[in-house]
Amino acid sequence: MINRKSAKFLTVAALLLAGAGTMAADQLDPETKARVERFEKGPATINVSHYPAGIQADYEVFAQKCAQCHKLSRPINSDFALPDDWSRYIKRMMYKPGSGISGGDAKKIYDFLVYDSSVRKKSLVDSKLKSLAPADQAAQEKKIQEVVDKNK
Repeated sequence: MINRKSAKFLTVAALLLAGAGTMAADQLDPETKARVERFEKGPATINVSHYPAGIQADYEVFAQKCAQCHKLSRPINSDFALPDDWSRYIKRMMYKPGSGISGGDAKKIYDFLVYDSSVRKKSLVDSKLKSLAPADQAAQEKKIQEVVDKNK
């Protein structure tokens, strides 16, 4: 049971953390801020009706969890496309206060974003893959294929 003093402390700590998150967003460098604004101007949903059932279910987790903190248009229209891009992004979001993204949720969000990129952002994926060293390219292609094969 939480006593009054502890409850008061937790409330103040939560308010400070919320303020720090807002302050951090306001302190983005101009280039990053412009990039985020560009992503947020695009579509905020994806028609996943032609995606495999598992990916459609993962999209629901993505939409529910990610919309808690930012517009869905941000990740949907971002220039992230490779599995490692998505892995870093999701891990960063997981550890933000109040994200509510569990390890299981993170895996579903990752699978959705990797699959979606391999379909909807194929030219960007191909372009990014070409810029990698052969071993890194092969590793990224393997991760994409694992998600695709799991959802056949």
